[in-house]
Amino acid sequence: MLKKLLKILSIIVVLIVLGGGGYAYYLYHSAKEAADKMHQNIPFDNGRDQSDKTKKSEPISILLMGVDERKNDRGRSDTLIVMTLNPQKEKMQMVSIPRDTRTKIVGKGTMDKINHAYAFGGTKMAINTVEQFTGIPIDYFIRINMEALSGLVDAVGGITVDNHLDWYDEGYYKKGYHYKKGKIELDGPKALGYVRMRHLDPNGDFGRNQRERQVITAILHKATSISSVTHYQDILNTLGNNVKTNLTFQDMMNIRANYRSCLSNVENYEIKGTGQKINGIYYLIVPDEEKAKVTHMLKENLQSE
Repeated sequence: MLKKLLKILSIIVVLIVLGGGGYAYYLYHSAKEAADKMHQNIPFDNGRDQSDKTKKSEPISILLMGVDERKNDRGRSDTLIVMTLNPQKEKMQMVSIPRDTRTKIVGKGTMDKINHAYAFGGTKMAINTVEQFTGIPIDYFIRINMEALSGLVDAVGGITVDNHLDWYDEGYYKKGYHYKKGKIELDGPKALGYVRMRHLDPNGDFGRNQRERQVITAILHKATSISSVTHYQDILNTLGNNVKTNLTFQDMMNIRANYRSCLSNVENYEIKGTGQKINGIYYLIVPDEEKAKVTHMLKENLQSE
C-alpha cells in the first residue's frame, strides 16, 4: 500500500516538474499542502535519529498501518506491514503481521491481539508494540484510514476490478448487494464493501488483502490516466484528510529520488503461526523460531554494506 500511495504522489510531482505555468504552480502547492496536512510528529522511544536519513540514503524502516477509524471511534489497525528499504542493496521488504497475532502490548503490560495496541494507545503504542514483536526500531510510520479508499475511488471516477468470488454483501456496503463474479464497476462505498468482506471468503484475511491490493492498483491506474486539476485536487484532499505520517514532504521526495531502485526488488513475507482459542478468543500464536527468523530477516536488510 505504501508503494502505491507514494507512487500516486510521485506521479503528481512528476507532472509538476514537467508541467508549466500556473497549472504546475497550483499542483505543486496543492501537493505540498496535502503532505503538510498528513504530517504528524510522534516522539519515538527507540532513540533513533530520523533526521536526514532519507537525504543520506540510509536503510530505513516504515510501519504501515491501515486503520478502520470512524467518528468517535479510534478503531483497530486492520493492516500492519513492516517495511524496510535498503538503497545500497536495492531491496525492499514488506512483512505482514496478521492482526490476530498474540503478543505483549507495550505500555499496557497485557497479552492481546497485536491490532488492539492501536485501539488502546494510538499510533505510539502500536509502534512500540511492533518494535518489541519484531525486534527492530521503526523509523517512520504511515497510518491510513481505510475509509480513504472510498474517497479515492470516487475521486478518480470509479474503478473496475476482476472479482474472483460471487457473493452477496452482509452489511459491509449494503446488505443483499450482489458482487458478481467477473469484471465489475465499483464506486467508493461499493469498493469499501468489496475490500472489507472476509468471512464469506474461503481464503479469509488472505483473500481480503488480495482484494485490497486490487482496489489500490485500480485507483493508481485511474489516477495516472486523469488530467483534470479537479480530480487531482480531490485525490490530494482525500489523502490529506485520511493519511497521517511522520514523513515530511521532503522525505517523500527523497524516497522517490534515492530509494526508487528498491521497488524493483520487493520481498513479501507474511508471518506464520497457529490458530488457537484462549478463553474463547481466537489468536494466532507465532512460534519463537518464526519471530527469530523475521527479526533476522529485517535486521539484515537494515544493515549498510
